[in-house]
Amino acid sequence: MTKQLLFKTLLVGLVPAGSVFFAPTTAAAQNTSEIGLGLGGLNFKGDLAPEYRLLNNRPAVSAFYRKDISAPVTLRGTVTYGLLRANDSDVKGENGNQLPLAGLRQASMKGSLLDLAGTLEYNFFDYHNRRDKLHFTPYVFVGAAGFMAFTRTTGAQSGFEQSENTLGIAIPAGIGAKLALSRHWNLGLETGARKAITDLIDHVKEQSPAFANRYDQDWYYYTGISVSYTFYKINCPDPYKADPKLLR
Repeated sequence: MTKQLLFKTLLVGLVPAGSVFFAPTTAAAQNTSEIGLGLGGLNFKGDLAPEYRLLNNRPAVSAFYRKDISAPVTLRGTVTYGLLRANDSDVKGENGNQLPLAGLRQASMKGSLLDLAGTLEYNFFDYHNRRDKLHFTPYVFVGAAGFMAFTRTTGAQSGFEQSENTLGIAIPAGIGAKLALSRHWNLGLETGARKAITDLIDHVKEQSPAFANRYDQDWYYYTGISVSYTFYKINCPDPYKADPKLLR
């Protein structure tokens, strides 16, 4: 099979598949939107926490609005607020002993973070389809976010006593799952990472290179469960729009 013939074969196969997901068949007949609340944990990775540690999770809450734009694709706006912590005393080596840099620096960070994100979600199944027996779908998401971190860093070395607000942007991405409990109520589970385009959340950057890695930006993570309520909008077919008398 030539490359040209293979390309044509793939194109013929992808067009029907694309029409199933992106053509306005289901979405044209029915549009959905959701509002929801989430509860979970916020985690930080940076100079004072060079690896993701489960024990660094701190309480966080979220609120979101979700709107479908096609059968598998939804847009979501989310506000997340949670606590942050990181401590050099928690950074251990393979033998369980404290790493030399963390032991010398002896710094810690506490505070909170407010995040406003817009993300695009891709759902693998139509979990709102009531004709299916299982109303469930995994999904992936990616987007952009802005955040404000309210943190205070202290340490044994000079230059680590800082308490400032950090405003920045981040790139969120992650995975999740949605389960429609009924026609209107849904349960969600999600975990995702936010790569911050800054290294100032824990205020460890401007110190001596012996104490700070100036080339590694911060990350923060959110994992949580959510409950949402679905609103349905049934679009009127074109013949009825042209002649409203047909509805009588």
